[in-house]
Amino acid sequence: MKAVEIKPDIFWVGAVDWAVRDFHGYVTPNGTSYNNYLIMDKQITLLDSVKHDFAQVTIDNIRSLTDPSAIMNLVINHIEPDHASSIDKIMALAPNATIYISDKGKKGLDRHFDTSNWKFRIVKTGDILNTGRYNLLFLETPMLHWPDSMMTYVKEAKLLISQDAFGQHIATSSRFDDDFIESASHSELEDSVIDYYANILMPFGQLIKAKIAEVQKLGLDIDMIAPDHGVIWRSGPGSIIQKYLDMANGKASLSIAVIYDTMWRSTELMTIPLMQGIKDEGIDCKIIKLRATPMSIAIKELWKARGCLIGSPTINNILYPSIAEFLNHLRGLRPKNRIMGAFGSYGWGGGAVRDAYDEFKKMKLEIFEPGIQVLYKPSQEDEKKCYEFAREFARKVKEYHEKFI
Repeated sequence: MKAVEIKPDIFWVGAVDWAVRDFHGYVTPNGTSYNNYLIMDKQITLLDSVKHDFAQVTIDNIRSLTDPSAIMNLVINHIEPDHASSIDKIMALAPNATIYISDKGKKGLDRHFDTSNWKFRIVKTGDILNTGRYNLLFLETPMLHWPDSMMTYVKEAKLLISQDAFGQHIATSSRFDDDFIESASHSELEDSVIDYYANILMPFGQLIKAKIAEVQKLGLDIDMIAPDHGVIWRSGPGSIIQKYLDMANGKASLSIAVIYDTMWRSTELMTIPLMQGIKDEGIDCKIIKLRATPMSIAIKELWKARGCLIGSPTINNILYPSIAEFLNHLRGLRPKNRIMGAFGSYGWGGGAVRDAYDEFKKMKLEIFEPGIQVLYKPSQEDEKKCYEFAREFARKVKEYHEKFI
């Protein structure tokens, strides 16, 4: 991809990674992009770099606009390797550049590179870098989603360079949201936003609300948001800000995700009457088998739904390993405003359903108990019990959902 002008004399100079399918354990079936931006002003300024594998791509894009040695400022909004691991190559070409970075960002960068010959300016919220035509305002956003994180607002361009916030893992030749929607679909883009939020930013909902409130209090006039992954928001960026507020408030659809795994299909057979009971209460339902589905997809489906049923066979008196891993990962993401239930099968001693409820309680989620479990393969009577359990759970989900309308 060639450099793309996104605002007068401000260019996307990043790289598109069409092939990546594993992003630190998070499945990216649609690839991703590493976005960074070059301001061609009196003081040429580069905002962020890219993953080290794509260093030459961004260098070539920069060279199409200027000699890299002319870069006077390098703003590092976030030091995670997908954004910062080619900084050494940039600095080798622009040795006179000053790096603008948060205090914690500098400390982190020192752990990854020999920074002894680099010039730094530590910045905090409210600090401004004037590049000539443009003034860059720095906004610290610690724990969105690393301690070093910050954003950069280009005042005269009404442009928020938002780092990982508002991003999506999409590899596309479209650089802007409206272009992507025209060539693909709005629903595909929205699904990518939810997927990204659920797997990366879910734990930080309260921080997101506080930071958006801070930005609004500052009265920043934003007509474009340029994240470090995915498409750039130019067609009404207020809609993605509202989407983030909705997600931070735990907004969900009136639906139920049934996430399970099975050993000899007994637990799997339980999902059939469970699904029917849910549907007969008028609620949409999605069934997800963990070993057939990447965990990040299961996380996204749980996040989209107001209610979730977790199904596990008992092995050695505890949860099935894939379900235990899923719930452990989910606990780290700290979901809120969801109601949970559990089901499963066992051979001679139960335990999985009990353990699932223990995990729900650790997460301080709303729970519907007791769960339901069957001995070996479900009988016709067990299937009837599963059906009634699902109907009752669905009714509870409806009641719980009313609190958020």
